[in-house]
Amino acid sequence: MAYKGTAAKSATGASMSKYDVEVESRLQALEAQSHSKCDGGGSAVSDDLAAKVQEMYEWYQVVKKKV
Repeated sequence: MAYKGTAAKSATGASMSKYDVEVESRLQALEAQSHSKCDGGGSAVSDDLAAKVQEMYEWYQVVKKKV
């Protein structure tokens, strides 16, 4: 007896189990939540880090001359 499956289809057309469908929906919800908070950069952090690296490099140059 032929039985027609009722599994969901993925975006590529592959059959997905109920578990896969649930996991996929949870993953999409988590991705949407995590990506909504991104502001596209962190230049303030990068500028601060660059200033600290520059300060450490200058200190290193002074110490290197004393050794």
